[in-house]
Formats: sequence, structure tokens, C-alpha cells
Amino acid sequence: MAKIDYSRFPIFKNIDLVELQRLQEREQVFGPSPPNVFVGRVGYPDVNWGPLISVNELAGGASPAYIDDPSKWFGMSYEHIVEMRLSLLRSKSKLHVQGRTRLLERAQEAVLSVKPVDAELQFKTKPKFSVSFSPVVQPMGSSGELKDFRLCDNPVVPKRVDELVEEKVKAVDATGELFQHGHDVYYLTRLLSAGILGRQGSQKLVPTRWSITAVDDMLGKMLMEKVRAYPEISDYQVYSSEFLHNHFEILLMPGRWEFEQFEAWAAGSMWDQGARTYNIEHEYEPFEGRTRYAEQEAGGYYAGRFGVVEALAKRGRQARAVIFREIAPEYNVPVGVWEVRENSRHAMTSQAKRFSTLNEALAHLSTRLKIPVSEYRRRSSILPQTRLSDF
Repeated sequence: MAKIDYSRFPIFKNIDLVELQRLQEREQVFGPSPPNVFVGRVGYPDVNWGPLISVNELAGGASPAYIDDPSKWFGMSYEHIVEMRLSLLRSKSKLHVQGRTRLLERAQEAVLSVKPVDAELQFKTKPKFSVSFSPVVQPMGSSGELKDFRLCDNPVVPKRVDELVEEKVKAVDATGELFQHGHDVYYLTRLLSAGILGRQGSQKLVPTRWSITAVDDMLGKMLMEKVRAYPEISDYQVYSSEFLHNHFEILLMPGRWEFEQFEAWAAGSMWDQGARTYNIEHEYEPFEGRTRYAEQEAGGYYAGRFGVVEALAKRGRQARAVIFREIAPEYNVPVGVWEVRENSRHAMTSQAKRFSTLNEALAHLSTRLKIPVSEYRRRSSILPQTRLSDF
């Protein structure tokens, strides 16, 4: 995770960094622990892992249940989300991904809980104040070497979760079943990352950023299997969402399932790669699915795809789908790919604009997007396809 010189960014003007430092630079912290751990990827398979704990005084008044649950964050201000996340202290201890210690077992008990648990976290030395951001993982506050972690509350573990863990069900199967039982992607990501899911002897810690994409991919593939068998939609539909200076337009078209996603970074943004006007990344997959990792868009691709295929599965329909994501320069402090997932989900619950032809839908999109539709169309694998119904 990159450390950013946060003093350069306007978003920090109203966040009390001095108080944040005072509260985080201490060897012992008691408070509500979001049921989660952070697992690093540097040095894999010997990684740093550790439970998180909230310095609740700086959580911006947020309930402990909100601090680590992005499904509840849509509509919150950019500043509030960053402040809330910076209230989290991260502990770290080196361990082989298949290692087992008493501290890890305690942390796993907390992760299994569907509600925050009070906990006491002790560091070997006072954490040194720092703030970390990543395009994939949510922001977090300071980190320090883990000495001890104790639960001061009883975890609340759903019966079916407990059964699947005891039965040592294969991780991909357990993830799919728990999702169908109503457990959201964020809870499942935590279980996978903490090394709870999997067959006997195969459970292992999974770096947090890997687990996020893995769950999006596993659930996406499961849902796509269903979607491919559903009837096609009969018209052209456009869905919209805008949150955290990210603008999403999602176009659904009649046809068998295909998917592509565009990410367009405005000039002057952190990820414009020096472009004078904008930088456009593009990923595509055909009806059968893709075989290569989405290098251009990484975790954001799988998060966006998940939001679309989740909605189609609920409706019992399939379609060709295109996501247009335009990112404004104001989005200069990353908050993680949950933003892509929730924008995609929110767009798919919005009121659709419906059209009889592709040309009508593209004409509408030209009024919504800052970049000319022609720039997207010449890069697209789906839009140049022509059918009699398109016109």
C-alpha cells in the first residue's frame, strides 16, 4: 500500500490529523474491533497479518458496524469515509500463510462474527503515525507490531457459517453457498482472507487485496453460469450512478452475455499516466468467459462485473453489458475497489432509460459522458457489433 503525502490533498483540511496521531500512537488500545484482519502480500508466503481495531473517537460518529462495511457507505461524503477509515489501527505479525497461532485463532473468532466485537489490542511498541491508501484496499490508519489480541465480547456467528467451517468445505463452494444464504461479498472476503474457508489442511491466509478480487471473481463466475441460461433482454437499457467523483453509465443490450468495462481517468488525476486529455483502460470478455487476469483494470474490473451480473441474475435475464467509468481529477485519494462495486450495484438499481435501438442509446450516452462516445466505440469489442435490431 502506498503512503501518500496527505498534506498535499484538500480532503485532509478538515480531518484532525494531530488528534489522529495522538490517539493512534499508544501501545494498548481498547475498542470496537471490526470483524476483520489485514493480510499483506509482500514476502508471500511469509506475510504480515493482524487484526484491526477502531480508535472510535475519530470514526466521525459512525457506528462500529459501519466502519468496515462498504455496502453501507454509498452516499457518505468522501471526507467522512476517509476519516472513518483512518480511525482503524492495523496490527501486524509475520506468519507463513499456512501457519497457526493462538493469536490468529482469536482473530478468526472475531472475523466469523457478523457484528463488531469489543477487543483489546496490544502493540510491542507504539505505532508510528502513518496513513496508507491503495487503489484496491480501503484506507487505514497507523500500524504497529502485534503483541497480544484479546476478545472482550462474544462473537455472533451464523449457524450455517459455523457448519461449513466445521465441515471444511472447499472455499469456492462455501463462498457460493453462503452468498446464496444472504451473506454479502464483504463478509465472505473477510472469511477467505483470514484463512477460515477451505478443506482440511488447505486453509491459508490470503492477502487482503487478493481475497477481494478472488471473491468477486468466484461469485461472478457462479452468477454468470446462471445468467448464460436466462432469456435475453429485449431493449437497450442505460443505468447511471455517480459517487466519490466517479461517474458510471452502464449499457445493457439484447444478446448473449458479454461484458466489457472502460476506465477513463481525467487529465491531471493521479492515474492519468501523463495523458494530456484522458487515459482510457479497457477490458473485455466473451460469452464463454475470460482466461487471463484483467491486467489493465485489475480488481476494479471484477468488482464492476460483479455488480452487473448480480443484478442480471436477480432479474433472470442475460445481456451484452458495457460499463463506462469516468473518474474526475477530484478523486485523488483512493478508497478501494468497493467504490467500483457499489457504484455498479447502485447504477443497476436506478431507473433505467430504455431505447429501441443502439443508436438511440448511444445518443443518450453522448449527453451523459464527458469523453466522446466515438472514442469508446473505436476501442470497444461489443459496440461495433451490428444487428438488424440495433438500428
